[in-house]
Order: sequence, then C-alpha cells, then structure tokens
Amino acid sequence: MTDPQFKAAIAHVAPVFLDKDATVDKACSLIREAAQNGAQVIVFPETYIPAFPVWCALQAPIHNHDLFCRLAANSIKVDGPELALIAETARECGMFVSMGFNEGTTVSGGCIWNSNALIDDEGKVLCHHRKIVPTFYEKLVWTPGDGAGLQVSETRLGRLGMLICGENTNPLARFTLLAQGEQVHMSTYPPAWPSHDPATHENYDLKNAILIRAGAHSFEGKLFNLVAAGYLDRSTRDLLANRDKEAGRILDASPRGISVVIGPNGTPVSEIMQEEEGILYTAIDLSLCVEPKQLHDIVGGYNRFDIFKLTVNREAQRPISFLPNSATSGNLAGDEPTV
Repeated sequence: MTDPQFKAAIAHVAPVFLDKDATVDKACSLIREAAQNGAQVIVFPETYIPAFPVWCALQAPIHNHDLFCRLAANSIKVDGPELALIAETARECGMFVSMGFNEGTTVSGGCIWNSNALIDDEGKVLCHHRKIVPTFYEKLVWTPGDGAGLQVSETRLGRLGMLICGENTNPLARFTLLAQGEQVHMSTYPPAWPSHDPATHENYDLKNAILIRAGAHSFEGKLFNLVAAGYLDRSTRDLLANRDKEAGRILDASPRGISVVIGPNGTPVSEIMQEEEGILYTAIDLSLCVEPKQLHDIVGGYNRFDIFKLTVNREAQRPISFLPNSATSGNLAGDEPTV
C-alpha cells in the first residue's frame, strides 16, 4: 500500500472575539478557501471558537467576570448547531478539520472545557478531546478534561492524533498517541501567552516553546506535526488594552505563537507564520516517516516493554452516574463525549 500524500492547511487566524456565530462563519469560509487551494486537512488554533481567554494573564480575576460570562455564553456544545455547521462544510468540501473550541454543557452554565474535535471528510466527528489539565491561569476558566479523547483516528490520510498546547509537554500523553501508531500529529496553541510582566522579567517565549515541543514529538515519533497557533488581531488587542492600559503594554511585549509544520526529523518543513494572519500550506508525504524508524522506534524495537508499562484510563468523567434500574437513568446532555 502506498503511503498517503496530501496538502495540509494551518489556519494561523484570529476569531471574531467572543462571537461564536461570526467565528463559525469565518471558519467555514477558511475551510472552503483551503479546499479550493487543494488542501485535504485544515487545523485551527486552540479554542478558536470563540477566543482564547488571554485576559486571565492581564488582570486579576475580580475584574474579568464580564469576559468570563461572555465566553460562557459563546461556548458551544459538541452536539450543537455550530459544530454541525462546520461538519457539514467539511463534508461539502471533502476536508478533514481539526477545530479548537470552548465547550459548554447543559449540566452547568459556567462549566467550560478547552476542547478539540477532529472531523472527517464525511462530516463525522472522529475524536472529541478535552484538555486534560488547564495550564497556570487557564484554571480560572476551564475545568480539567479526561482521557476519553486520547485517541488516534485511522483515516485515508493516515493515523491522526492531536493534543492541546501544554499537553504537548506531557510525555505520557504524547506516548499514548505514539503507541497507537500516530503518523500525523496536530498541536494547537494560543496567539500569545503572557507569563510575566515584561517590564521586570523575561516573558515566556511561545515560539521557542512550540519549536521545542513540536520538534521533540516529531523526532521521537518520526511523524509530521501540524502546529496551529492563534493570531491576535488589532481589534482584540485594543479591546483588552482599553480595559486596562497595562494590558496593552503587556500584550505588545509578549512573544506571539507560531504556526509551522515539523517533519519526521524534528525540524520545520514549512515556513513559520507568526506576525501575519493567513493560511499556511505544506505538502505531506508519509513515506518519509518510515526510514527514520530504523534509528529509533520507541513504540517498537527501540523500547523495553518488559521494563516500562503505561496504563491509560480513557473513561469519560461525568458528574453523576445512575444505577441501571433507576427511572431517571441516562446520559446527561452535553456531558457525553462523541466517541
């Protein structure tokens, strides 16, 4: 069997800030544009719908209640009409789509997960993943996910897997995907991630962090890594700066995320997008993943499974369970993973 070859698209783009409907419309337009340019898969950034809550890094939480409420109101459900529209667009265009979104639930109006859905070219959700641990100040917004979405999907483009932002720093999460035969990894990031006041301390270098993480996963797994970071547009920057003059100063001095494709040797095989919004295209040839396995195959001959054992719980975590004979038994809407 011939190894798949295809064109991948990376959406280095900004959402319509905290507007789920307008952001979904923009996403569908980008899917169509990528398909017209010959791409067969497009990867969107972390929590693209409707925004990454970067404000958590800029002001104390006592000043951000209104933004949290807007984010909750514009979060979407995995079985809701917004994702259904994206899935229908994917089907119409014959595209695979990796979509980051803020996920809500009918169980709690204030519960939000950092989620990602992998949708195939027939409009089916192959994998629904919730970020297992929010990072640093992200804990002010998102609840922890579970292992149900730590899955690799077998497709005509190869075996596809994904992790969200800091999960790509977790070697056990990464190995979980590698051990399922992952060939194409999709990793998603925010547009910026302030960690310190840049006036007093060197800030977190998001570009460098992405290159280290993506390079390590590609090199260890001998795979392609499709990296999509968000883009901070001027209107979002100004909205946050108008709330607090210090926010604008911090954002302006905080390194931006990058979008890039890393090859099986751990180095970029595409240009690096950072300062401009747009779609990055790269040709993928999975036959290039085979030869490097002679050197290090950490899910095969270059490991010692008699020494190392990894156990992963992929059970979805829910707030309540009913006994089988309960009259009210059943799944809680919005709390059941798709796959």
